[in-house]
Amino acid sequence: MKGDLGQRIEHLAQWLYESTYLVVFTGAGVSTESGLPDFRGPDGIWTRQGKGLPPPPMQRPWSEVDPNVGHYAIRALQDLGKLKFLISQNVDNLHLKSGIRPELLAELHGNITKMRCQRCGATVDKATGASRCSCGGRLVPSVVDFGQPLPEKDLGESFYHSERCDLFVVVGSSLVVTPAADMPAVALKAKVKLVIINRGETPLDQHAHLRFHEGAGEVLPRAVALLKQKMRG
Repeated sequence: MKGDLGQRIEHLAQWLYESTYLVVFTGAGVSTESGLPDFRGPDGIWTRQGKGLPPPPMQRPWSEVDPNVGHYAIRALQDLGKLKFLISQNVDNLHLKSGIRPELLAELHGNITKMRCQRCGATVDKATGASRCSCGGRLVPSVVDFGQPLPEKDLGESFYHSERCDLFVVVGSSLVVTPAADMPAVALKAKVKLVIINRGETPLDQHAHLRFHEGAGEVLPRAVALLKQKMRG
């Protein structure tokens, strides 16, 4: 769907209003406004790596990075009772920091602040300093490296909700890292409306029912504000 930004935001707000099973999928692009680098942008981690350059310098330590208006707009969808599930490729902990409830979130690539039990898959805050889970299993860093399998529980829940939603909104992902990027394809197969908010191109652009090349901070807060108006009647 084409049109100026205001028209597209109005369409998104209407679809959010009508939705009874909203799933949001986020990638590194949702966190760039917090000062974190993306992967495939002009100065992204992988773009620089391909040029033989080191990763872009961090403006401040990970622990001091705060959620931005895009994160808080997604949190608002949760608080309005609209968000059914949130799938994230990010390891930056910013969704939880923004107030997303853990039971609504699948962190497919782990979380830099958490350890994962090798036996039962439970996650524990690194700050506890624990080396063993309550089940007796060994705790290891939860962040998934290339070639490692994704956490079964998070992956299973992501597929489950992607198959059942009526609106799937991608925010800040290039949709090229699988199996995480398979989720919107699963939703499309289920005849779901697909919205993509991402500055760069994605393999699913031609299939999106609504496409934003603007950043999350330009789109989501305005869409949520309109949604609130509609919900107030």
